[in-house]
Amino acid sequence: MTELSPPMPPAPAPADERLAEIGFITRLLKRPDTGAFIGAVAVFVLFSFTASSVNWATDFGVWSSWLNTASYDGIVAVPVALLMIGGEFDLSAGVMVGSSGLLLGLLTTHWGWSIWPSIVVCLLFGLGIGFLNGLTVVKTRLPSFIVTLGTFFILRGLNAGLVIHFTGGVSIQDIDSASGFESARKLFASVIWPKYDLSVTVAWWLGVTAVGAWVLARTRFGNWIFSAGGDPVAARNIGVPVARTKIMLFMSTSAVAALWGVMTAINLRGIQSNEGVGREFEFIIAAVVGGCLLTGGYGSVIGTAFGAAILGMAQIGIILSGWDSNYVFLFEGVVLVAAVMLNTAIRRRAERAR
Repeated sequence: MTELSPPMPPAPAPADERLAEIGFITRLLKRPDTGAFIGAVAVFVLFSFTASSVNWATDFGVWSSWLNTASYDGIVAVPVALLMIGGEFDLSAGVMVGSSGLLLGLLTTHWGWSIWPSIVVCLLFGLGIGFLNGLTVVKTRLPSFIVTLGTFFILRGLNAGLVIHFTGGVSIQDIDSASGFESARKLFASVIWPKYDLSVTVAWWLGVTAVGAWVLARTRFGNWIFSAGGDPVAARNIGVPVARTKIMLFMSTSAVAALWGVMTAINLRGIQSNEGVGREFEFIIAAVVGGCLLTGGYGSVIGTAFGAAILGMAQIGIILSGWDSNYVFLFEGVVLVAAVMLNTAIRRRAERAR
């Protein structure tokens, strides 16, 4: 009889890549806010050398200046980032700032309303415009770029036309004559650190950022945002209410923009008809610098805060460096392209690394 050979040992099961150990550096590179943090540090170091007329790194007055400026973009950039992660754009966020401020002015100076009911109406107005934007995008399936661009021009025309109709000019003044103005000013436009002129808007910015980061990372709605922006068809198949999620994101974007318009009008005690026009691009730049992809499904609220900080440092640092203030736009364009390239490189490196 022939001797039987021993049975072959079973082939080892293929390793499950989900169980593979991921190093600290790889985990860090996979974070969408890593590139924004690196960029913020680089810009801070740059102006530490170029703004030689001040002590950029240790002068809290300088810090207060660029933080105040950063809050102008940072507050609205948070919901804009969430909307972009959800796969949509809102090009009407900038003009909504002016629309809500002008509405506040008309209610208080021409129709005699007190400040607090006027603020509530302005916020409801923002929610309503956001609802219409979201509903139109969901029902018609038109690109949100087109829908909100149309809203942008509608609101811009109404802003100019109605202000001229009611005032004969291009601005509304004397909002501070409204009943309850001082209490509203303490909440929306006061200085919380008088020694360095630090505005309460910085606290609002940090608060909105904290809420946005918590929603995105710790709630079911945050998971819905990622799902709706990453693969809406698959998201619907597993029960994610994609349409409702997108409408709520549009509503939050317009409502926060309306809030910022109220804060601006109270701070300036008046408002111009063209207030906020063009600011929507700065909101988007802050979000993109913060790691949000234009295709949706990826991004960070914390990274967006770093993006807003970069814009704030640029606007103050360029002036303190003695450069022409028009270079702010040049800087923003360079930062936008550089951030996209850096974030793309970091993601590709993280995907290759194990």
